[in-house]
Amino acid sequence: MDIASLLGLLLAVAGILVGHTLDGGKFSSLVQPAAFLIVVVGTFGAVLLQTKKSAFIRGLRMLRWVFAPPPDRRQQLAREIHLWSLSARRDGLLSLEQYMSKADPFIQKGLRLVVDGIQPDKLRSLLETDIDAYELRERQAARIWESAAGYAPTVGILGAVLGLIHVMENLSDPSRLGAGIAVAFVSTVYGVGLANLLFHPVGNKLKGIVAERVLQYEILTDVFHDIATGDTTRVLEERIACLTAHH
Repeated sequence: MDIASLLGLLLAVAGILVGHTLDGGKFSSLVQPAAFLIVVVGTFGAVLLQTKKSAFIRGLRMLRWVFAPPPDRRQQLAREIHLWSLSARRDGLLSLEQYMSKADPFIQKGLRLVVDGIQPDKLRSLLETDIDAYELRERQAARIWESAAGYAPTVGILGAVLGLIHVMENLSDPSRLGAGIAVAFVSTVYGVGLANLLFHPVGNKLKGIVAERVLQYEILTDVFHDIATGDTTRVLEERIACLTAHH
């Protein structure tokens, strides 16, 4: 669990609610199901319209990374690189096949290319193509939250206009005016609040996680290239240092 992300969200929401209360407002006045439905459903409907279904679903699933990010495998990868280097020098490149079964797909492919004796520059090119495809897929998925942040305020304004229409239709019935005005203003609050307190931060956090994973794959690509070319242990140690030093 990423405690910082959870505290950040709670702090942002608490700041608004406490400020609203200190200003004499009531919490119940911010609870408007109609406004919430307009903003949330309208926003994600617009996002789905511009996004492939697979990227949209992937982006929703990535939301869990904000509060439960993927495990930090840098130290484990550093140990594995040491094992690959030692095994390749001692028993030859074919010995790396034993490490393929439990590795993730990218590492499996890298080890397989090394074991198959693929020319080092060709190996690098193949792995870089995989990295580009991975980065494109993950960034497209994470981008749905940036898109939601762009649409939410506008959909909030749309909700406000709908609320005002409701108010104008009921001018002859004062008892129904309050609900319409509440939906009008709270829709705007929901749109702007969700965009700036949730959607934008989630999108930026996911982009950072994707960038870190891409960097790890790029370092691994250099490692596989070094092993294939028989570079010295010192070169691999520098790769490991770069991997473990990155935050």
